[in-house]
Amino acid sequence: MAASDFESLDRNRANHAPLTPLVFLDWSADVYPDRLAVVHGARRYTWAQTRERCRRLAAALIDRGVGRGDAVAVLLPNIPEMVEAHFGVPLAGAVLTPINTRLDAATIRYILGHSEAKVLIVDRALAGVAAQALSGLDTPPLVVDVDDSEYSGPGVRIGAVEYEHLLAATSPLSGRTEPDEEWQAIALNYTSGTTGLPKGVVYHHRGAYLNAVGNILTWGMPRHSVYLWTLPMFHCNGWCFPWTMAANAGTNVCLRVVDAATVLGLIRDERVTHFCGAPVVHSMLLDAPAELRESIDHRVQAMIAAAPPPASTIEGMERMGVELTHVYGLTEVYGPATVCAKQPQWGDLDLHDQARLNGRQGVRYLLQDAMTVLDPATGQEVPADGEAMGEIVFRGNITMKGYFKDPAATASAFAGDWFHTGDLAVKDPDGYVKIRDRAKDVIISGGENISSVEVEDALYAHPAVAFVGVVARPDPKWGETPQAFVELKAGRDDVTEADLIEHCRGILPGFKIPRSVVFGEIPKTSTGKIQKHLLRERANSTASFD
Repeated sequence: MAASDFESLDRNRANHAPLTPLVFLDWSADVYPDRLAVVHGARRYTWAQTRERCRRLAAALIDRGVGRGDAVAVLLPNIPEMVEAHFGVPLAGAVLTPINTRLDAATIRYILGHSEAKVLIVDRALAGVAAQALSGLDTPPLVVDVDDSEYSGPGVRIGAVEYEHLLAATSPLSGRTEPDEEWQAIALNYTSGTTGLPKGVVYHHRGAYLNAVGNILTWGMPRHSVYLWTLPMFHCNGWCFPWTMAANAGTNVCLRVVDAATVLGLIRDERVTHFCGAPVVHSMLLDAPAELRESIDHRVQAMIAAAPPPASTIEGMERMGVELTHVYGLTEVYGPATVCAKQPQWGDLDLHDQARLNGRQGVRYLLQDAMTVLDPATGQEVPADGEAMGEIVFRGNITMKGYFKDPAATASAFAGDWFHTGDLAVKDPDGYVKIRDRAKDVIISGGENISSVEVEDALYAHPAVAFVGVVARPDPKWGETPQAFVELKAGRDDVTEADLIEHCRGILPGFKIPRSVVFGEIPKTSTGKIQKHLLRERANSTASFD
């Protein structure tokens, strides 16, 4: 057979369909219609009921003029309506735009204006800040209020219609709705904007589909897993887990506020099998009263991102029956795109070596095409020697379409046909990647480069340290020196600056040891990441050249 004979076989509706996570909703509702899909206090929805609610939302949006390419913003905590928005909005052909619930009115106003949102779905508890944001818009969106029956706190309604009334008054969308093409936008996620205006990161249906499946494959999730929403759904679409749980025919356990008693109670009562979160979430659970933790008698899997988990966290969570999996990613790669895949032989090592290996950013997700470390000067891969440092880059289907309305930033991010993360790392001989720093966080002291992450790792090895951030502090002699900000564990106020500096002497070369340590609460984002830009401001403001 000639090559032309192969090429003459064309795609058609019988042999090709756009990849979209919307098909997962139909699969679970068709195959497991009566299985529990969503739990939120007294509210319980099966997969059949969830599909109907999503289809009603889609139809209601279409009835109000929402169509392909229109942004539908949501300002919601982790409640059932947020799960439903991940299907109902794209079913209408629109682009879901989740907004961080901790943002100020000015930033929310910017996102609503920049995205040109036609609809805003807002929780009653967040109506106050939403009203302030809307007041400055020339073309405000249609506002839909969500009056969560599990919420009894303060709040008002500011919208034209209430969510449940909207659904009740609308017939569900009939049939199966797919995007015209898998490259079609499904979500618009705004970065944190800590150093300027937030950038809008555009996801497509293909990437959302693949990362949703990738979560299952990477984590080895059994069908009908029970997932607790400790991770905000506004953050990278909850790392694509709203779509993952539909593909899994599992159960979404919702909660409005993350606190230790509620989280541990839900893990026990709902038999939660999986949850995700930043180190701050796991530290909160470890610091909870023992009686709350002791009632959990089943094995739980947890993904942890941001800072590598210190040995004390791994050991403590293991005692609770929680096994940690370390992942790494960014908004631009749909959340987690690498995993520190565990090797069987690691289990024979002592805890310190296990923590060192498990603390790496690891290898690419199965469905991400490529991830490596490039020398910024040459554009070539660095040697896998654990020493040569370069920038982590990604390539593949689990990478954003680009930045919304920002072609210059998009072109810069994709220079050389790679997505550039700005994270500096080394590649170990086994191919696993380990972040050394953000490019802007490298400390240059007397001409020597110091990795702030390396200094942080040394401080985390002290048993009294809960959180630490290390930044550059201006120095008249050396240019910069490491400045450590440390948040101690409860009851460990006996630890002094001299204690921690002496502790570092046994781990680090002299020039890398922090010159000073400032104690206090470490500023963190809503997703638990340490806000180093604020620490840098503090370090600069306290620098002395006397």
